[in-house]
Amino acid sequence: MLALVPPLGDDSPVLARLLPRLPEIAAGIFEAALGAVPGLENLPEDHFADVMPSLLAGTVAFIRAIEERRVITAEEVAEYVVPVVERHAEDRIPVRQLMTGLFGGARYLWDEVAATAEPHELPDILAIGQRVLEALMHITITISEVHSDVEQSIYTVEREARRALCSALLRGAPVEELAARADMALADRYDVLTFHLRPDPLVMVADTMVTRRRIRQFQQALDALLGTTVLNTFDGSNGIALLPSRSRPVPVGTGPFERLAASLAEQFGVDVFLAECRGIDRSDLPGAARQTTDLAELARLLGRPTGAYRLDDLLLEYQLTRPGPARDRLAERIAPILRHPHLFETLDAHIRHGSADRKAAAAVVHVHPNTFSYRLRRVAELTGLDPSDPNDSRLLAAALTIHHLYPAPVVPDPGDGAAV
Repeated sequence: MLALVPPLGDDSPVLARLLPRLPEIAAGIFEAALGAVPGLENLPEDHFADVMPSLLAGTVAFIRAIEERRVITAEEVAEYVVPVVERHAEDRIPVRQLMTGLFGGARYLWDEVAATAEPHELPDILAIGQRVLEALMHITITISEVHSDVEQSIYTVEREARRALCSALLRGAPVEELAARADMALADRYDVLTFHLRPDPLVMVADTMVTRRRIRQFQQALDALLGTTVLNTFDGSNGIALLPSRSRPVPVGTGPFERLAASLAEQFGVDVFLAECRGIDRSDLPGAARQTTDLAELARLLGRPTGAYRLDDLLLEYQLTRPGPARDRLAERIAPILRHPHLFETLDAHIRHGSADRKAAAAVVHVHPNTFSYRLRRVAELTGLDPSDPNDSRLLAAALTIHHLYPAPVVPDPGDGAAV
């Protein structure tokens, strides 16, 4: 590729003008790089003191390579660029800003080369431009690789430290040392958010890839909501997030959590059930975590839509599913129909649609309304509870709710061959 570009002449006037100005040009490249990135002007004056020698030495080495009529090598670039990128990556300066600064400096150099050029110097300008492109290629590759390596090594450790801290808070374990390792300040009170995703069949090859992308999207969405890194245990399917409570609570149903659930559902392509409990004292986090986990799972199993749910939204269903003799006895009431799937789905459709819309309920299970009515009578015969009676219907609805969350084993009954 270089063979297509005329070599620099031995007495290149372009170089003759550049070489005496090396210190000035190097400083100009540095200033142009800083000026190309918004926000860097707010950094302390001595922020770049550690990397300034490498920046200036790299600029000089590049121009010296041009003077020697050769292309600067990838090894030379690494010698000067790696320390700069490592320092910036450790300071959390995004790779986008480094690239922006790089091309801002390159633009300044090119402007200096072309500023006083004459038409007859075009071959020299082309030769220098070729060497600038080669150097930019090496520098871009080096920045990308080094920044990624540093980011992975630092962020992976911190991410695991934050996950360990979140888990400890949810267990009620000691957290001071973990908070220091994660570089996170502890809040006195947290909003507890539990997330459950509706399971979807993932292609095995893509399973890990999809999970990683979801974890990344989840973290980005939470961080954007709060404006800082959020503690969470999300694993791609389920998890809990702890958000430091705001001083002014957001009204239920109009706040960001509903929008967060909808946004994540759109990104993930599955329903997202978010259960929330706000303003929880740090010492009470384990209990709140258990409650929100139960609520999110309850919303999912009951077939509720994507959204944010609180205890008040599922108050009756939550209470019905608490352990105890009443729950067990309710579950037993529908045990006789569990071995008859057609009766079970008929009762489920009846409870969901109500007795006033039997035609729609029958359509759900793809039978004629008369067949649907006959099946309900069979349910009444087997359970002793009449689905058309308001009191019995409430008991059956409660029994169905319990079964959805805690399915009872089905005991086959070959003697009963009912077909409808």
